[in-house]
Amino acid sequence: MTETRVAMPIDYKTTINLPSTEFPMKADLARREPELLKWWHERQIYQQLRALAKGRPQFILADGPPYANGAIHLGHAINKVLKDIVVKSRGLDGFDAPYIPGWDCHGLPIEHQIEKARGKEVKHLEPRAFRQACREYAAEQVNGQREDFKRLGIMGDWENPYLTMQPQFEAEQLRAFANILRNGHVYKGLKPVHWCMECRSALAEAEVEYEDRTSPAIDVRFTVVDQADFVKRVGASNSKPVSIVIWTTTPWTLPANQAVALGPEIRYGVYELADEVLVLAAELADSVFQRAKVTPGKLLAEVGGSVLEGLQLQHPFYERIVPVILGDHVTLDAGTGAVHTAPGHGQEDYVVGAKYKLLIDNPVGGDGRFLPNTPLFAGEKVFDANPKVVEVLQARGKLLHHQKLQHSYPHCWRHKTPVIFRATPQWFISMEQAGLRTGALREIDKVQWMPGWGQSRIGNMIANRPDWCISRQRMWGVPIALFIHKVSGELHPNSAELVDKVAALVEQQGIDAWFELDAKELLGAEADHYEKVPDIMDVWFDSGVVHHCVPAKRPEIVAPADLYLEGSDQHRGWFHSSLLTSVALHDRAPYKAVLTHGFTIDDKGRKMSKSLGNVIAPQKVVGTLGADVLRLWVAATDYSNEMSLSDEILKRVTDSYRRIRNTTRFLLGNLAGFDPARDQVAVSEMVDLDRWAVGRAQALQQEMKEAYKRYEFHLIYQKLHNFCSVDLGAFYLDVLKDRLYTTPTGSHARRSAQSAMYLIIDAMVRWLAPVLSFTAEEIWKYMPKTGAASRPESVLLTTWAQFPEAAPPQIDWNQLLELRGAVSRELEKLRVAGAIGAPLDAGVVLYADGAAAKLLTGLGDELRFVFITSDARVSPATERPVDAVPANEGASSSPTGEGASLSPTGDADNSNGVWIKVHAVAHGKCVRCWHKRADVGAHVKHPGLCGRCVTNIDGDGEVRRYA
Repeated sequence: MTETRVAMPIDYKTTINLPSTEFPMKADLARREPELLKWWHERQIYQQLRALAKGRPQFILADGPPYANGAIHLGHAINKVLKDIVVKSRGLDGFDAPYIPGWDCHGLPIEHQIEKARGKEVKHLEPRAFRQACREYAAEQVNGQREDFKRLGIMGDWENPYLTMQPQFEAEQLRAFANILRNGHVYKGLKPVHWCMECRSALAEAEVEYEDRTSPAIDVRFTVVDQADFVKRVGASNSKPVSIVIWTTTPWTLPANQAVALGPEIRYGVYELADEVLVLAAELADSVFQRAKVTPGKLLAEVGGSVLEGLQLQHPFYERIVPVILGDHVTLDAGTGAVHTAPGHGQEDYVVGAKYKLLIDNPVGGDGRFLPNTPLFAGEKVFDANPKVVEVLQARGKLLHHQKLQHSYPHCWRHKTPVIFRATPQWFISMEQAGLRTGALREIDKVQWMPGWGQSRIGNMIANRPDWCISRQRMWGVPIALFIHKVSGELHPNSAELVDKVAALVEQQGIDAWFELDAKELLGAEADHYEKVPDIMDVWFDSGVVHHCVPAKRPEIVAPADLYLEGSDQHRGWFHSSLLTSVALHDRAPYKAVLTHGFTIDDKGRKMSKSLGNVIAPQKVVGTLGADVLRLWVAATDYSNEMSLSDEILKRVTDSYRRIRNTTRFLLGNLAGFDPARDQVAVSEMVDLDRWAVGRAQALQQEMKEAYKRYEFHLIYQKLHNFCSVDLGAFYLDVLKDRLYTTPTGSHARRSAQSAMYLIIDAMVRWLAPVLSFTAEEIWKYMPKTGAASRPESVLLTTWAQFPEAAPPQIDWNQLLELRGAVSRELEKLRVAGAIGAPLDAGVVLYADGAAAKLLTGLGDELRFVFITSDARVSPATERPVDAVPANEGASSSPTGEGASLSPTGDADNSNGVWIKVHAVAHGKCVRCWHKRADVGAHVKHPGLCGRCVTNIDGDGEVRRYA
């Protein structure tokens, strides 16, 4: 009996090279990122990077220290992520770019936290115990913030940060102070400073912010004492009492009045009223009469302010004679043209008072109350005294007018309460006595400011700022370690050397060494004649000398820094204090470049606040969407302006992230089984489309590197997203699928594609690393191994990818891309009409002549792979049917109805014009590649396959030259 054998059906799916990778489709960042953080820590990736980069050119980004109080907010996250992107991209550039994070640990807010936490107990704490409580609280805050920063993927020396409360830092700060003292910038002065009645301490300029406040605005008569002298000066005789009228919004400062200032060039009118004569700036007289509801009087005379200099006036409620003085600060912006002058309560008053040797009287204590010996107002809080001052003036007939005025007024940035100007003995860094202002302005011009307006902003601040008050009357801070003579108040003649000795003690024992120091240890017998200064330094001095203190203890950090990067408010803060201390110490700026970023708002342009409920906590974003999504938002946003964030914006960013991740997953999936050491195809031998893709990636890498160098991270995002979506997703990878899936596993056609994809992913993973650090590290782990070739275990240990020598493609693929778009539009029309279900159900005929025809026919049968159609043919343009569509229709249609050009302009004779005709294909469908071809069924063994699929599974495999 003859045995009948039945042919088993072939499962052609097993002959398809489908993507395969363990790289997860679902990111699950909130879970995976902590695992990568742990791995970075265990493998000491940062330390490895430092060892690897040793000897390279240095790039130093100095970390402006956040304050060690409270959880980090979105502004902190933005700042740290931007810094991390800079540092990592500079590492990829081949620099040694260490990052030493730091914290600002001294100051009043921490003192207040201890006072709140300890309650009444705090009054009984010894100073050492109080400082220790502050130290422990700051350390706790540092630890909490550090974990949040690490969770954001920020890479740095987190185990060894700089802290301004470290004894080594405090000692270097004192040494910096000693050198600034040697250089002649420090002095003690009784000058008016911003004083917070809640802090009970002087404030620096950076600790003051301006808010609207309603104050009493009063016009007050200062009556002339010697009427004869007045008549002689103005040349107008009159027997009525004469008064110069001042205008002020701080009635409480009148007890300290020592003069009335006039503008030397301002014209003043002498106006006779029913019962008196008033002297007012002629330009402002009408507005004064109007608000005081006084009938304008007769003008008796008009004189320049300089004529009245030295005229004696009666203080409005004290038995005090005050002079008329002249000052350039007097303006005609508002008021009366005459300025009440209290040198103990105002900077301009102090300056003009020094010129006239006026008494600097400050009758107000540190608690904001008038001193017990202050007539009429003893013991009253200054702002509470305003109504009483008005009453006294009214009772004595000295009040011309009183009204309420809303105006901008200085407030304490911590307490949000109004501050006062109050003259107290303080320590200052002078802007003038050793040329600090001139030097700082000179150095500003040498710095690169980004954005450019930062230069004029800080320049104006430096040009107009008063001397820097660096002393504070608190306990938690670095001491002003000076000795002053008990009788003369003069500094010890060896003050700088003594500060250096104190620094050595502080380095070993901390700041308590100063506060508990017996002066005899340093001064010997002289100690009986000197006393220690009890004040501490302004915390802005602490952070302002980071440029000196960190390099002194960390050899990997050098000064000046290549970059300072902070929020735009730091022109008056850290950029400012750092500049002044560096010029005072070294006569140079502490930075070569300064970059600022904006603040966060919601999608409606509103400032984020708890009351509006629109605050987005970085911890929440990281815990749900992952740090890389937050990092991508930071990079995608133009940080030079305000940065908008909302749940909807985060959703869009997540979609963009998914696009990037899916693109890399496709690349990884199709690199399965590819060993670069064994299978890599030289670029010169690649299929032409692969050459184009490699060239595109190589050109894009150069654009990426330049954008990173210019800190234009939003361009990085745009270029990367466009590359994934358009160059790869919508074109290259779309065309590539057929070749990857259907050609033999080890064929040249497939290995060429894999080689190109490997070069792309090898470059792309590095482009991603500064921004999507976690994702890039994850990709790196799933990339093909390079056989025996060495390969760093982390993408963060690499530099930019090195592309092989370029081999330009033979085909102008950019022009074909244009045509492909036009064909796709026509195929979509056919699909909508129901004639086809997918592009592979269709064929396309392109009608062209000249160069266009030569380009298209040159691809031969491979032209169909470009359009992903089952057939693509080229015919002469003269044979085009009437319903053929110009390729530029729907894009930039020609007014003449002529066909589109493959080039942007086309030839003058239109020889490059192309017309399109698409149609449904009626041939059988190949069960393996889904192309509809005439030769489907022609092969007996494989009746369901087209000819090329038969070749690919039973023959040598098809040859691809172009696509």
